[in-house]
Amino acid sequence: MKRPSWLSAVLILILAAIACSMPGVSTNGSDPSVAETQVAMAVQQTSIAIQQMTLSANSAVSTLPPSTLPPEQPTYTPYPTYTVAAPADTAVIPDTPAPVDMQARIKASNILIFEDIAGYPTLLPIVDRTINSMNFSGGKIVNTGDALGDFKKQANSSTKWDLVIVAAEVRSGFSGEMFEVLYDHINNGGAVIFEVWYLDKIANGKIAPILSKCGVDFFRDWQRDYTYDPFKFSIYWLDKSHPLLSTPNTVLAPSYPYPQWFTDAGDLIELGAGGDAVLVGGLQPNRKSDYGVLASCLGGRMVLQTFSTHDYEMKIIQPLWENYITYTLTKHYEYVP
Repeated sequence: MKRPSWLSAVLILILAAIACSMPGVSTNGSDPSVAETQVAMAVQQTSIAIQQMTLSANSAVSTLPPSTLPPEQPTYTPYPTYTVAAPADTAVIPDTPAPVDMQARIKASNILIFEDIAGYPTLLPIVDRTINSMNFSGGKIVNTGDALGDFKKQANSSTKWDLVIVAAEVRSGFSGEMFEVLYDHINNGGAVIFEVWYLDKIANGKIAPILSKCGVDFFRDWQRDYTYDPFKFSIYWLDKSHPLLSTPNTVLAPSYPYPQWFTDAGDLIELGAGGDAVLVGGLQPNRKSDYGVLASCLGGRMVLQTFSTHDYEMKIIQPLWENYITYTLTKHYEYVP
């Protein structure tokens, strides 16, 4: 193997330096033999130095691998990073969904109303008045009055109704196929409020599937003549903590009637075999499975009232209707995100 060219250059420089440092033959007649001896010694020392440097260079070169390139340095692998595992009983916290502004959703609801007291100008349309007081906006509110054709057309339209209200206080008109339309609405997750106090005439008809799904049955007719005892027609709350009675209004039981309607005061209902119905109001404070006049069912999406709205004071009934609307819409939106 050839020595590196730089080694020869270094040796020449060292030899030249030594030679230059030696005293030369003076012109004043000094003995040249002395100078020659010094030069010879310097050459000898230089030769020895050259031999040592050559040996060192050869030793260094002999340790190199056959390739002229230096070997690759091994890649440094850092110590692994260890992650401490969570304890086995540590619960995994799921992502928290954004909070729902329920009030905003309720205010923007689509509501279809059948309120059949248009032929009775002395009676205030309490449902319509309640809706107006709640300041709905952003949705669609349609009150068809007592026009069954208009109601049916709206119910079958492309509008997705969040709540349908049937305040059938006159008793004679809303029946038959109208309940079939509402059955589909209920099955699709919609909310519904019934004021129907003539179940004794229609309980076995088209409304029967709705009553069965709700979990209530017709119990008995409820009669009142002109010599009535007001306290026998007082209503008792069976569950005072129920949201129907406390949200957003705390409502007293309509305990003393001022009847608009005689002979037929309404109907009494009882809990049926299926459904999830709860009797909220009734005629007997200790009877929670029958003698009912107000029920909630279908997870709160349905309210059934079997007494006449106008037989009791408006200062009690209107806040109660606001509770009906708020509660059923809330449960509708909880059921259908």
